[in-house]
Amino acid sequence: MKILSFISALIVSLTAFPLCADAVDIAEISAKGAVLLDPVSGEILFAKNAEQKLPMASTTKIMSALIALESGNLDEEFVVDSDAIKIEGSSMGLQEGDRVTMRTLVHGMLLPSGNDAANAAAVRISGSVGNFVQLMNDRAAEMGLDSTHFVTPSGLDDDTDEHYSTPLDMAKLTVEAMKNPDFRDICRKYNAKVKFGNPPYERWLRNSNKLLNSCEGVIGVKTGFTDKAKRCLVSACERNGATLICVTLNAPDDWLDHSRLYDYGFTMFEKQRLNLKSNEFSINVVGGEQDDVLCTTDIPQVAMLRDMADDVDAQVYIDHFLYAPVAENTVVGKVRYSYNGQVISEQPIVTAEPVEYEAAEREQSFWEKIKDIFD
Repeated sequence: MKILSFISALIVSLTAFPLCADAVDIAEISAKGAVLLDPVSGEILFAKNAEQKLPMASTTKIMSALIALESGNLDEEFVVDSDAIKIEGSSMGLQEGDRVTMRTLVHGMLLPSGNDAANAAAVRISGSVGNFVQLMNDRAAEMGLDSTHFVTPSGLDDDTDEHYSTPLDMAKLTVEAMKNPDFRDICRKYNAKVKFGNPPYERWLRNSNKLLNSCEGVIGVKTGFTDKAKRCLVSACERNGATLICVTLNAPDDWLDHSRLYDYGFTMFEKQRLNLKSNEFSINVVGGEQDDVLCTTDIPQVAMLRDMADDVDAQVYIDHFLYAPVAENTVVGKVRYSYNGQVISEQPIVTAEPVEYEAAEREQSFWEKIKDIFD
C-alpha cells in the first residue's frame, strides 16, 4: 500500500462540553511534584514542580518493563538467576530454580511490582543488573529524558541519590510505553493468571494500582513507594475518546490527586469532527468490466481535542490498482489523522461498488468461421 496524497483535514466543531471546571489550585495537590499531560499534543495541562528531580520508586519499572517487552522471545521459558531474585521489597514470589517467561516477568513488574521480576529480567537481557541499568539510561537519553537517571531496575532507594527523574520525564516515558501494545495490555489488568515455578504452575497476580477501580477511565500504569521517594503514581486515563497522563511524586494522597486532576483536565477537551476535503477516491482495476472503481470513506470521524486546531492533517494511503473481481466494501486503504505529529484516528477506505471480470470474447467454432466466409 502506497501513500497517494497528503490532505489537510477540515475540522468543524460537533459538540463542546458545557462543563468548565475551575483550575486546580496547586495547594490542593498533595504531591511534591506533579504533571498532567495531553499525550497527543504534548501540552501540559497542570504542573507542580514538574521539572524537579525526585526519586520515583517503582514507577522505575515502566522503563524496565518496556525494555523487557522490546527484548523479544517473550514466551520462551528460562531459569531465573538465583542471585538476581534475592532482593528486598515487593515480590512476585520467584524462588531459586523457577522457570519463567519474559512476559510473565513483566506481569510481575507491573502488577505486584516485583523487584525480583525486575532483577531477573535485567540479568536475562543484559547479563547483569549493572549492564541493564546502562541500557535503561541509554534508552532514557534516546527519549530525551534529560533529567532522568537510573541506578536500579526496580526503583529501590540507593545511597548516592543518583536514582531520580521528574514528573515531566516520567510522563514522557509513559507516553512512549503506552505505544507498546503489550505494555498497554498488561498495565491495565486488575489481576492476571500467569505460570512459573519449578516446575511451572498457574497462579494469580494482583495489581497494586487501586486507581483502576476508583477513578473513571483509568487504564494503568504503575505505583511506587520507598521510604525516600514516598508514594509515587503514574497513571493514564481515557474518557470520551481523549487520553491524559498524570504523574505524582512524593504524594501523600496520590489517589485523590489523580482523580482531581483528571476531573479538571477532561473538561478542557472538545469533541470535534474530522472531515476530508473529499471522501471519494478512484482506483484502477485490471481485468475488470470497467477500468476503475469508486472508493469512499463513509464513517464519520470524531476526536476529542483541546481546541479547534488547524494542524490536524489527514494522510491517505491507498492501493495503486486492484485485480478483478472486486467485491463491494473491500478495504483498499486508510486515512490516518494526525495532530501535532501524533496519530489520533484511522479510517478505512473501502470500495463503493463491485467490479466483475471483463467478459472474454467466445472463440468461434470451425464451422462458424467457414459460415462467416460465405456470408
